[in-house]
Amino acid sequence: MKQVTISTPFVTLIVLNYGAIIQKLLVKDKDGNSKNVVMGFNSPNDYLKDTSFLGACIGRFAGRISNGGFEIDRETYPLHNQKGVHLHGGKEGFGRKYWKIEEVHHGYEPYVTLTYESKHLEEGYPGNLKAAVTYKLINNALIITHQATTDRTTIVNLTNHSYFKLDDAPTVKHWNLTLNCKEMVELGNNLLPTGNICSITNTPYDFIQNKQIEDPFLDTPFVIDQTADVAAKIFSKKSGISMEVQTNQPVVVVYTPRDFAAICFETQHYPDAPNQKNFPNSILKPSEHYKNESSFVFDLL
Repeated sequence: MKQVTISTPFVTLIVLNYGAIIQKLLVKDKDGNSKNVVMGFNSPNDYLKDTSFLGACIGRFAGRISNGGFEIDRETYPLHNQKGVHLHGGKEGFGRKYWKIEEVHHGYEPYVTLTYESKHLEEGYPGNLKAAVTYKLINNALIITHQATTDRTTIVNLTNHSYFKLDDAPTVKHWNLTLNCKEMVELGNNLLPTGNICSITNTPYDFIQNKQIEDPFLDTPFVIDQTADVAAKIFSKKSGISMEVQTNQPVVVVYTPRDFAAICFETQHYPDAPNQKNFPNSILKPSEHYKNESSFVFDLL
């Protein structure tokens, strides 16, 4: 297992080639101390047993796919599933693969690029897929760019699964959250989409106006307002650290696990898009280029 560190005067990032995992992300708190704002293990080998996808690149398809598979051009592709639910790319997925460290740049606006080649029918997905992820630091921001090309029509939905932890409190309920999302994907059994898009007005999921998270625990796909520059913002008064999420993706899955105090912002396509005719599709053709570019911008308030 290999480890790469890049840094600016404001941010330090440590990445593993296993799973293209973000192991640590250090930013300054209001007292000037470096604070690791992502959940992770100190020992890289501990990630081999991790089941929470801590900091990992998720692929080929982030989130859930129903019906134990999907169909493209009248051909059915069965996927690894549990009770009909395929999650985060399958039994292993990209988060449990060794990536190649393609390039490391330590100068101005440092970055590291990792690549992975997923063979035709790996985890059941068609096409030989060439995937790349670049982690780049610009001043106080982390920019994550996922890219992919294929030699056969397939589906792609890549994201990063970092759990952000802005302070050391045992809960995230006191954090202030803003979501520029007027709608959400309705979920049914096993957190699978029903195919409906619902308004968040007068629901506990309305974070249009900045407010404390409180309850409920979230595992929710929000539809991002495409007229907004910022998809989400989180702030901890305890540490003074704030983080803005900007993305070219249509959806952000906001996840607050029950087991520890942290929050995920999984910027991505619509969940279960291959089986939901009402949703924009997640199909990638050989003539096309997939790109998910998301920025995580830190500040002190």
